[in-house]
Amino acid sequence: MRATRIVAGVVAVGLVVAGCGGKRPADSAQDSGSGGCEAAEGRVTIATGNTGGVYYTLGGGLAQLISDNTPIKASAAETGASVQNIQQLAAGDYDIAFSLADTAADAVEGTGSFDGKKQDISALARIYSNYTQVVVRADSGINSVEDMRGKKISTGSPKSGTEVIANRLLESAGLDPASDVSAQRLALRQTVDQMKSGQIDGFVWSGGLPTPEVTDLTTSLKDDVRFVDITPLLPKMQEINPVYEEGSLPADTYQLAADVPTIVVPNMLLVRNDFPEGDACAITNLIFDKKDDLAKVHKAANDLDRKLAVETDPVPLHPGAQRALGTD
Repeated sequence: MRATRIVAGVVAVGLVVAGCGGKRPADSAQDSGSGGCEAAEGRVTIATGNTGGVYYTLGGGLAQLISDNTPIKASAAETGASVQNIQQLAAGDYDIAFSLADTAADAVEGTGSFDGKKQDISALARIYSNYTQVVVRADSGINSVEDMRGKKISTGSPKSGTEVIANRLLESAGLDPASDVSAQRLALRQTVDQMKSGQIDGFVWSGGLPTPEVTDLTTSLKDDVRFVDITPLLPKMQEINPVYEEGSLPADTYQLAADVPTIVVPNMLLVRNDFPEGDACAITNLIFDKKDDLAKVHKAANDLDRKLAVETDPVPLHPGAQRALGTD
């Protein structure tokens, strides 16, 4: 078992997230094809995302849910999110990982951040959707992504799904992320702090609704910040990856004057292909059977839907998840 960086902290509902990661040996009874759907005793670590983001909060809740309802002791760790999560999942540092669907598709196809290196991963389920939240200071002069030329923009943590989307938005707007903007590769907490102090002009964030740190920002600065409609770039984004969809940020999410059109991308829970089938089946069932418990941790879990859970293409569903979702 490889040692990993441990995060021990209390998330919004008082769940302690800490642990150690590493590959779990497949249990022969579970993987014998007998049709079982029970977890075996063991330990798993869950790769989440930035503190203050939904991955981190919901990941802590998922770890607690697994520990309370199965023989598995689960823990959650703060990470840089999607790209890093998948790289370290494949390397055996984590056992379960949150990821944006576009990043996961790149991983199994060996494109984008994984150019030429297909990752041996599969999905437990499609879960809730992430909303691309582009926020700028009201005095920045930015009304569109094209207006970000020459501005200081936080594009998210290095190797995060947010960074992938931010760069694709900039490129779709005809901008070079490396030269046309002053890209600040900041975690969300740093991003919010620098927005408050006026050190940056805006940021891109991909997260569930509401994202606590964005709530903090909009509550603190009120009309000094505003959200940008990025949907004119959707056709070009869909040329890059058809997983991108149109959605909207409801006004009451951040006490806005009106809904804001935006681009939405689903999230997935991922495992390695060698993850034990019985564990995969039991955990997948648990996520949907105990949906209400997860929604108490963060209301993004209200979007969990068994019917949509199977829509992970081109990422294959893990055989254990297929069993749980009735597709095997």
